[in-house]
Amino acid sequence: MNFTKFSILVTALIFALSLNLSAQDGVAEDLMKEAHLNNFYAADDGLAEVNMSIVNSSGKERNRQFSMLRLDNEEGGMQKYYTYFHKPYDVARLTFMVHKNPFETDQRWLYIPSVDLVKRISADDKGSSFVGSDFSYEDVSGRHWSDDTHKILEEKEHNGMQVYVIESVPKSDDDVFAKKITYIDKEHMLPVREEYYDDKGELERIYTAEKIEVVEEIPTVTLRKMENVKKDQHTIVEFSSIDYNVGVKDNIFTERYLKNPPRQYIK
Repeated sequence: MNFTKFSILVTALIFALSLNLSAQDGVAEDLMKEAHLNNFYAADDGLAEVNMSIVNSSGKERNRQFSMLRLDNEEGGMQKYYTYFHKPYDVARLTFMVHKNPFETDQRWLYIPSVDLVKRISADDKGSSFVGSDFSYEDVSGRHWSDDTHKILEEKEHNGMQVYVIESVPKSDDDVFAKKITYIDKEHMLPVREEYYDDKGELERIYTAEKIEVVEEIPTVTLRKMENVKKDQHTIVEFSSIDYNVGVKDNIFTERYLKNPPRQYIK
């Protein structure tokens, strides 16, 4: 084989390999999109009661109880969240509302009953702790799949489930993590484990779906755990009284209802 033919063959192989890698990346993104929609856009709206337990490195536990409303204005797009706190006493009647747009800056409001104040809060702190827990603001409403580039690392068995293992790297250089490894359960197409790494390659946090139940024919993660590896602490969130397609109205997600919660949903 002469040099020219050899060069053509090598070029063809490199081109074929690049096409194959590109196709795999496309499949990885499709898998992440499907898992995200299943996890954060189930049905058209949702209502749930939530119990949150925050456990520090000494084993001391703090609890939060709240109601959460969600409305999807567009599949994979605009969403609205309304969270009303019941317990403990120091956060009772506190209300948190988000208008989430994956392609623009979120809008957030907080009602502080002790001073009867509605406050707009910054949406630039998506990695900040949600009410003192190990979940961030972004964890609560979900990270859009288009924010990262994805590739499939492997397919394997994990805790009795067949899973896809996908690596995600933020497109932005100054994001809240440097790399994320996601395990997607093939049966329910839900993320069951997420590992977050910093720019030094050190593991920071681990998310696990502790329980999946079928609610109104929709597979739903009803028990979630976020472990902060570096701080040796964790938060467990349990969802109950889940109801989908309850007919939540868009006008509930306004400042008016921050001070006066919609009693047809919030008791």
